[in-house]
Amino acid sequence: MAEQIIEEEPTTFPPSTSPPSQNQAQQELPTPSNTSMLLLRIMSKRRTWVCLFFGVYTVLLSLSWNFLKSVLAWYETTLMNSSSSSASSSVYSGWPALYASALLGVAFGVLSMVTALAVAVPATLVTWITVLVLLTFCGKPRRTLVMEGKKLTADITGFVVKVLLKEGNIVAALCAVLGYFAFVRRGKENATAGDY
Repeated sequence: MAEQIIEEEPTTFPPSTSPPSQNQAQQELPTPSNTSMLLLRIMSKRRTWVCLFFGVYTVLLSLSWNFLKSVLAWYETTLMNSSSSSASSSVYSGWPALYASALLGVAFGVLSMVTALAVAVPATLVTWITVLVLLTFCGKPRRTLVMEGKKLTADITGFVVKVLLKEGNIVAALCAVLGYFAFVRRGKENATAGDY
């Protein structure tokens, strides 16, 4: 391979100023610290993001599981208190089941929205980049490209938020309905078991 030698024109300085020394130029440039370089090196690897993804979802699932257990424990204590305080234990009130199923529906709806967001963000970024590259290849000027990019960002963000809310509400409603019927069935079984 042939090396090209590029000749630079000497820089002239006004007579009142002297050229900066090499040490002064190095001191003016901010040098990245070792920790920031290490952090950049770690974050640039795909396996780091995969581990971060699994770590976040492990925490979310753990929190959801603990929330589920606490709602079930609350429901059980409410059932025990209502069956011991009522005169006839065969009468069952569905209000605790309604509260518990609504809480579970909200929890699983939020969890599904976070999960869908993790899938939607990379797909949205690829779409956004593709459209901007295509607009660039069409010969759009930079100002127009920036304005189109801002409009595109607003449109895509609005669409993603609408879809996430719709899917989260569907999952929340489905989990709440299924949870309600499961809680009512369990409550009736506990009430009839108390008769024997």
